[in-house]
Amino acid sequence: MLHVYIEPLPKGQWGPVDGYCIETLDGTKLSEQRLASETLAVSAAKLLGYMPLLATVRIPDKANSEHWRSAGKQVVVA
Repeated sequence: MLHVYIEPLPKGQWGPVDGYCIETLDGTKLSEQRLASETLAVSAAKLLGYMPLLATVRIPDKANSEHWRSAGKQVVVA
């Protein structure tokens, strides 16, 4: 199963997140539609048969594995 990246929009900027997009490693968008939440983006990616990765930082770099986490892992705050 191929990975796709759920990225916050607008890309490359600090500030509020307006939505999310689903992209492959080379930057190809799987949908031109802007998704309102990470949950919707993860669901859409899974429906298309991909394994989604979520950004852990506001301006992520696909080459840096520390900027991503699997959508299946839950973050536990103690």
